[in-house]
Amino acid sequence: MRPKIPLCSILQTSVMRLRLLLAVSFFCCLSYGNTKDQSVGRPLAQGRRKGRRTEHRGRVPINGGYNGASVFIESYKAIQEPKPNYNVIPGNIGHCVFQGITMFDKTVWSPKPCVTCLCSRGEVVCDETQCPVLHCQIKFQPVGECCRICIDSVHDVSEISGDSPVPDDPSVPDAGIPHLPAQTGERRQTGKYKNAERKRRKKQNKEKERQRKQLEEQERYKDKELRRLQEEAEERAAAKAQQRLRAVDHDEEEEREQVVWLRDIPPLPTPYTLPQGCTISDVIVSCENAKLTSIPPLSIPELKSLNLKGNAITTIPAGAFNGILNLEWVDLGKNKISSSGIDPQAFKNLKFLTRMYMDGNLLEEIPQGIPGTLLELKINENNIHEIEENSFEGLNSLVTLEMEGNLLSEGNVNPKAFIPLNQLTYLRLGRNHFRMIPQGLPPSLQELHLENNLIEEISEGALNQSTNINVIVLRHNKIDESRIAPLAWLNHRTLESIDLSYNKLHLVPSFLPKSLVHLVLVGNQIERIPGYVFAHMEPGLEYLYLSYNKLDGDGVEPESFFGTFLTMTELCLDHNQLTSVPTGINEMTSLHFLRLNNNNIRHIGEDNICDPLNDEDLHLVALRLENNLIDPQKIPPTAFSCVRSYSSIILKPQRFKK
Repeated sequence: MRPKIPLCSILQTSVMRLRLLLAVSFFCCLSYGNTKDQSVGRPLAQGRRKGRRTEHRGRVPINGGYNGASVFIESYKAIQEPKPNYNVIPGNIGHCVFQGITMFDKTVWSPKPCVTCLCSRGEVVCDETQCPVLHCQIKFQPVGECCRICIDSVHDVSEISGDSPVPDDPSVPDAGIPHLPAQTGERRQTGKYKNAERKRRKKQNKEKERQRKQLEEQERYKDKELRRLQEEAEERAAAKAQQRLRAVDHDEEEEREQVVWLRDIPPLPTPYTLPQGCTISDVIVSCENAKLTSIPPLSIPELKSLNLKGNAITTIPAGAFNGILNLEWVDLGKNKISSSGIDPQAFKNLKFLTRMYMDGNLLEEIPQGIPGTLLELKINENNIHEIEENSFEGLNSLVTLEMEGNLLSEGNVNPKAFIPLNQLTYLRLGRNHFRMIPQGLPPSLQELHLENNLIEEISEGALNQSTNINVIVLRHNKIDESRIAPLAWLNHRTLESIDLSYNKLHLVPSFLPKSLVHLVLVGNQIERIPGYVFAHMEPGLEYLYLSYNKLDGDGVEPESFFGTFLTMTELCLDHNQLTSVPTGINEMTSLHFLRLNNNNIRHIGEDNICDPLNDEDLHLVALRLENNLIDPQKIPPTAFSCVRSYSSIILKPQRFKK
């Protein structure tokens, strides 16, 4: 027998079943409505996205679905800001949540400037505005806009702003403003949707006001930029005009200066013809080897240099240079000019002449009438056989005088002839017939060349007046050391260089000048270097050339180089008869170049050239030992310890035979 069920329990169960049936029916209806809405809304969303592709590129969410994971938009990777989270509401298909705010399906919003997002079936799709590339000079970004615009020229306002066209009819409030997607009938009836509609209307009004203000601001900025550009263009035009005026003034000034200059100097003849074989370049005329027999008549006032070398000119008449009075240099070398063929007034009007060359002519005496402005006179290879007392009268500016290859001697040169030459510093008297140093040389003389003469002695008073002498060259003469007076040049404080090569010396001369630095004794018959011969020199001899002499093993004493140990720089003892390295060389701490080649040296000791106690001083730069009798294999390893580089040592060839 079944127990009896109370009536209240039966009623309660029936109510629950009814409620469950109603809930299932409602859920089915609701599902059908959602499916319909989605089928209607999807084309709208797709159409909107399709329309935006002309301007934007959509980005599909990386993480979509219903797992609540964060969705990141690819276009946000370049934005240095915290990335927003877009969460799909769990259990509510199609709804999205943004920063705690529920977004219905198909809702469109802008979480950031220039970014538009859409909630579509629970997925968030965002588009980022891509700005076009502008090709204009002036760019401007309006307030609230994403992209810059061009304002180079006046266009339609809608084209400048880049926004949707502003309605011409203000009565149409929605024109030009994009609408939100249509919502279902049920959502319009909710209060939330009404509030959203009011907010949308309010936002539309604010957007219209913002666009109006933006256009006004753009117009003001455009007008300002146009005014600025116009002012800059006017300033540039004014500056160019001022520059043109200055250029015109400068050209006029140059023309005035040129006119004044041309008043002083007559213009060149046009056309201008020169003798055959002559050329002109700037202010120089050259008629070298032009087969001229006379000085050509030239009328070129601005001419500075005239070359008449290598012709057959025999005379220089009085008016030969009247058309070239500004001449500074004339070369009359290798002609046939004689002393009698020069008019005494030929050079009178050459007030600017500074150099005159008359080498290789037939002159018998110093030309007369030479202007006092002359600085250099060359009359080498002539037949000058006499210099009188007044031969150089008026030449008090002369610095260089060359008279080599003439017939001069101490018998035909007046001792008073050099008195007017108070500026003379360089004198060449080589290849003459002097038997002694000429008397009366000026005190200003610094360099004297007397090579290839017949000089046999140097008297005590030969250089008494030449207190500033610095260099004297006496090579190829007949000087014997016994014919040099002890006080001939001992006390000359400025005499630093003496060349006595190819004379008849048998010993290195004693009583050399105290100030001597450079001594050349090449090509003599020197057999011995006396001890202490250089000891009196201050600060000391630096260059000694004794090549091609007759020095042998006994010719160099232990004290021969005393006084040169701290100063000797170059020492040449090559082409002698030395049998060993001379004593004292290893003590020369400043020696750079040593030549011992072409001797009879058989042995190189450990300390002959370098001091073994001072092997850190690598002072020798070049060492020559070739053509001796040295066995290279017997040279001690430390023999060349003071040489900077072994590549600078010349040992081969040797005359040594095993």
